[in-house]
Amino acid sequence: MKYFLVILGLIALGQAAPAAEPAPVIGNIDNGRKVFAVCAACHREASAEVPNPGPDLRGVFGRAAGTVPGFRYSRALRNAKRTWNEATLSAYLADPQAAVPGNTMPFPGLPDETQRRDLIAYLKTFK
Repeated sequence: MKYFLVILGLIALGQAAPAAEPAPVIGNIDNGRKVFAVCAACHREASAEVPNPGPDLRGVFGRAAGTVPGFRYSRALRNAKRTWNEATLSAYLADPQAAVPGNTMPFPGLPDETQRRDLIAYLKTFK
């Protein structure tokens, strides 16, 4: 009980443990830029003004799948009920058809885990 009161007191005073720092980016961004070359046929690194066959990847982390305004997604991706993060992107990039059956992205997958990790680190730079 004594320790519980101490912890409550610290929290009340705003002296609880500091918030955790954001997790560092794991992966080689420079290598991820090179791996992105396989994505560049459909996705651009930045400009939304340039027409893309694929959706804009800026802000992909934390975004619900199938929600970029103006892009025509497959029914499977619109209904996927997933938010893009490291784990969901890695699974999707490894094998898009297994991750979201029925999606229409014409990409066979990126089986190499290191390449996926590096690509994801690079995608995190897209703001």
